[in-house]
Amino acid sequence: MESRMRRITCIVRERQLQHYGHVARFPEGDLAGRILIVEDLSGWTRPRGRPRNTWLQQIEGHSRRVGLDCVSAWLDHLKAPLAPGAAATVPPAEIEQLGRGRQKRPTGAAVPEGVSGSPIELRANYFRILSRPQWVLYQYHIDYNPPMESRRLRSALLLKNEDLLGTTRTFDGSILFLPHRLPNTVTEFVSETRDGQTVKITVTLTNELPPTSPVCLQFYNIIFRRVLRILNMQQIGRHYYDPNDPKNIPQHRLMVWPGFSTSILRYESSILLSLDQYSLDITDNNQVLLISRVKKSGPGGRPLGPALLIPEFCYLTGLTDKMRSDFTIMKDLSAHTRLTPEQREQRLLGFISNMHKDSAAKAEMANWGLQFDSKLLSLKGRVLPPEKISQGGKIYEYSPWVADWTKEMRGVQLMSTQPLENWMILFIRRNSDCAYSLVQFLGKVCSPLGIRIQKPIMIEVEDRHDSLMRALQQNVTSNTQMVVCILPSNRKDKYDAVKKFLCVDRPTPSQCVVARTLSKPQAMMTVATKIALQMNCKMGGELWSVEIPLKQLMIVGIDCYHDTSAGRRSIAGLVASLNQGMTRWFSKCTIQRPGQEIVDGLKYSLQVALKAWYRHNSCLPSRIIVYRDGVGDGQLQGVVSYEVPQFLDCIKTLGEDYNPKLSVVVVKKRIGARFFAKIDGKLSNPPPGTVVDNEVTRPEWYDFYVISQAVRIGSVSPTHYNVVYDTSGLKPDYMQRLTHKLCHMYYNWSGIIAVPAPCQYAHKLAFLIGQSIHREPSPNMDELLYYL
Repeated sequence: MESRMRRITCIVRERQLQHYGHVARFPEGDLAGRILIVEDLSGWTRPRGRPRNTWLQQIEGHSRRVGLDCVSAWLDHLKAPLAPGAAATVPPAEIEQLGRGRQKRPTGAAVPEGVSGSPIELRANYFRILSRPQWVLYQYHIDYNPPMESRRLRSALLLKNEDLLGTTRTFDGSILFLPHRLPNTVTEFVSETRDGQTVKITVTLTNELPPTSPVCLQFYNIIFRRVLRILNMQQIGRHYYDPNDPKNIPQHRLMVWPGFSTSILRYESSILLSLDQYSLDITDNNQVLLISRVKKSGPGGRPLGPALLIPEFCYLTGLTDKMRSDFTIMKDLSAHTRLTPEQREQRLLGFISNMHKDSAAKAEMANWGLQFDSKLLSLKGRVLPPEKISQGGKIYEYSPWVADWTKEMRGVQLMSTQPLENWMILFIRRNSDCAYSLVQFLGKVCSPLGIRIQKPIMIEVEDRHDSLMRALQQNVTSNTQMVVCILPSNRKDKYDAVKKFLCVDRPTPSQCVVARTLSKPQAMMTVATKIALQMNCKMGGELWSVEIPLKQLMIVGIDCYHDTSAGRRSIAGLVASLNQGMTRWFSKCTIQRPGQEIVDGLKYSLQVALKAWYRHNSCLPSRIIVYRDGVGDGQLQGVVSYEVPQFLDCIKTLGEDYNPKLSVVVVKKRIGARFFAKIDGKLSNPPPGTVVDNEVTRPEWYDFYVISQAVRIGSVSPTHYNVVYDTSGLKPDYMQRLTHKLCHMYYNWSGIIAVPAPCQYAHKLAFLIGQSIHREPSPNMDELLYYL
């Protein structure tokens, strides 16, 4: 019995996962880095004197303490004795269930696909992985007697038996993967080291893995990275670049290497590849070396020593802040980086074609019985109908392809306005013409918008920091509605000082304008209109709305920003709706300890927001939908296990009978997925309102993509939504349409944006606090959009 014992170990690691023996390797980042490792070791015995059942019970208890609440099936599997000479196999369904953890589709959403909207044929930057029928990956455990510490020596000893194992293999020092099964379940042979020491090597079959196994997903990525190296692609950071096809921009002394971001994961219907785009001689032996501090830890968690780099082999990558602020450089660079859908398709198909043509790369894939499809993935999407905009008693439509209603709103009164009676403008002497010109044009544009405006107090200050601050301290009172500062330049210190004083010390809505913005007379009507709209919002006015059919619904947006001062503290911004039309918002921020991403102060922030809702509506919301931005795949479980309980605890504090329906949706903008549509015979961006909820969605998630915005240059980036917690009972159609509706409600842009408005408001709030204020604003500003 002891020779057939199996060991189960639970460990908690960082996001980079390793596997030993039988490993249920979760999709990258799932379960916050927790791994369930199961090893089959012949001859391994349980701890002496400990009964077998007691030992397994302790393992189960430890597993539950670290958060692995799905090991019971595994333990049942472990307790069953093995037949003599049989290899243990891990049931794929159990591996899949472990990989899902708590990030599974909510109850009642087994098939989370919507039906509303008109169908559209799409292509995506995904390629199917094709394998021969009954493809299986064979996993073997390697034992050395006597044990060998050196991984390099273990590999060398194993490779001496190439005639038995074959030339196609992957070995990490203890686990061997082969594309074929060896004749025997246990194979033994002898190798000899250079110094003549004889080593007995035992190769034991431990698993036969199907293509959908999580271990295979890791294996696919390893093989594909090997293929990229065969193609001479250079890895910089996480992505691979092609140095053989550089794009030169000589006028700026820049060189652009085409790059590709790749990942292989299991999606709704199959395994897919997501694709988005040594030997040197030292010429100077006396050059000074560059020292780089290595962040990775060495053996035993000890820090590694500094890396010494040879300057002549080092190249600057990326862009400096000065380059990023240079309009000409960024414009010339965008010609190579912002690819149209047709250009992007050509690059992707060209990459796959090169891989198929390269004999070494083709042979590497063929040896494993794998290949990539030569065509982009085709799938079906849906285009939601355009929304109707309600503004000042008038309802109008916008062009669906433009996704902008700037022209339509001209001359139309706003939903609600705040009279601008007690306000002031501060400026220096050389900008006095700009100041008086702004007052003149504001008078022209405010009347059609329905904003009553009086002449401001004009305050001329000296071009010194202390003069500006003294003028604010002397003139801003509790009756001041708005402060406009015309700044001579975009110097950050002046802007920060103004915002800090007017958000914390003397809470008053403010508008800062750089004088250069007011220097073009032909653009003054447009500039004055945008400033008038911003000022009205900051004082509590409402611009437009769309129909929101759900009643007593509170929408919450959350985002994080890392403070640039005081040790990079984290700023968590929470913005919550206050009315049915989603036109009034409550804002609260929480300052967290350095480097922390998951929000700690959610309970208090949401509690205050719910009390504000009650003041405005005389009741509490019956539904709450939270859109959580700024979360990577590796942090999803943290949202479920850490943030959601804070929401639930907060709800309990408002009354035992209060039990609203709650949904938590993670919003991801920085993704590699791209979608293209064939329109009039040409590959183009899909129209705004396109929804994708099949083929490229994950089988264990309730997720979907929405393309809300329109872009003029390059390929549009979809936004990925993952519903990680849901008791609302809403159909996927309703969740998708509501999400798209909220993308219309951002008051700093008269068009559709890429994310729901509360997410963008939360980002703006956290950004202002982290960049400029570095302190919590006055509570008097909580119900104003002062951060626009």
